[in-house]
Amino acid sequence: MTHEAPGAARAVVIGGGLAGITSALRLADAGLGVTLLEGRPRLGGLAFSFRRGELTVDNGQHVYLRCCTAYRWFLDRVDGARLAPLQDRLDVPVLDVGRPSGPRLGRLRRNALPVPFHLAAGLAAYPHLSLAERASVGRAALALGRLDLDDPALDTVDFGSWLARHGQSPRTIEALWDLVGVATLNATAPDSSLALAAKVFKTGLLSDPGAADIGLPRVPLGEVHDTLARKALDAAGVRTELRAKATGLTRTAEGRWSVETGGERIEADAVVLAVPQHEAHGLLPEGALDDPDRLLAIGTSPILNVHVVYDRKVLRRPFFAALGSPVQWVFDRTDASGLTGPGQYLAVSQSAAGEEIDLPVAELRARYLPELERLLPAARGAGIRDFFVTRERAATFAPTPGAGRLRPGSRTRLPGLGLAGAWTATGWPATMEGAVRSGFSAADAALRALGRTQEHPLQEAA
Repeated sequence: MTHEAPGAARAVVIGGGLAGITSALRLADAGLGVTLLEGRPRLGGLAFSFRRGELTVDNGQHVYLRCCTAYRWFLDRVDGARLAPLQDRLDVPVLDVGRPSGPRLGRLRRNALPVPFHLAAGLAAYPHLSLAERASVGRAALALGRLDLDDPALDTVDFGSWLARHGQSPRTIEALWDLVGVATLNATAPDSSLALAAKVFKTGLLSDPGAADIGLPRVPLGEVHDTLARKALDAAGVRTELRAKATGLTRTAEGRWSVETGGERIEADAVVLAVPQHEAHGLLPEGALDDPDRLLAIGTSPILNVHVVYDRKVLRRPFFAALGSPVQWVFDRTDASGLTGPGQYLAVSQSAAGEEIDLPVAELRARYLPELERLLPAARGAGIRDFFVTRERAATFAPTPGAGRLRPGSRTRLPGLGLAGAWTATGWPATMEGAVRSGFSAADAALRALGRTQEHPLQEAA
């Protein structure tokens, strides 16, 4: 347990998502007196839960990978790792219902061999690509492995063009590259920066045999990102204020910071802005960034989730991905949601959902219930106990080519003011991993401004 020492420096963290929680914990662990301000009535940012009748519902399906070392640190720090276990080995069922000869199930999986041989057997047996297409994937993966992630030129190229130049057919992109990329980048290959796509695939598939093993929460996200996070913050001595929206941020005559909320003015030696980019732009004091308006140029990308509660069990796997269907990924959230009695609750996660995000619920119901019946024969004739939709219109920043030059670092030009959020220059796309990493960086920047250092929790990022 860490508590503020008498006369300790003080910090304010604005924003209670994963980035803000991480910054607050790191600053408190360094001995600062920390106040965390969150405008919502809960912590967790855009990865949260809510009640709907007897269900506890996640606003969207979130998973992580074994290579997400920062998010795994977060889970350990809030004592939540046991609630989001990792697969022993990567295994993704992929059901193709677009074949003229009928549906076919394949799997993307690995073995225990060293990189890149850990994926070779799985790729060789993957039935949704031809022999020639599977061979072309190997060649493209080798070329991807040779890319230098520190080369800024990668950010000017779109991933789709790069894949086409390296012999990837439209089918290969659909059945492999976009199957993974849309879920992790929240954009299709033509709309994705090569820099961010290369980061995803090099880190997840080409860094370590187990890097892409999937971690899936078996409880509602709110239990980890709100309940357990709040408990960890309390234990660290952080003062957490919910429904407390920061309305102003100014520099005092003494060189400290003054943060205004609806009913309070808080002075601090350091401030971390851990809010979405447009909100950060509105709070940034003059002179904080060379070109603050570039924050407004960082686009956003939506995610749609379709939730269906059946009156019987229709899916026997924890999740699967689909081809030949508008459906992207389907997850069984029955146990996690607390559903009682007979039935099953499925969540359909639709990334890069710009064409569907504003469609009426009735239209989405007419589109997705027949698709689920096409994918899951057991759903044919099943009763629908509930059908609803959750929409995050600005779920992530848009990972378009050129986005990299718009993303600011954690340090600003004003001493003691740091930026955090998955939209900052983490090198990662907009993931929970990127959010936690940004929290590390912002806290470290604040500590350096106060003449302090703290050992980085991730050895490889030290």
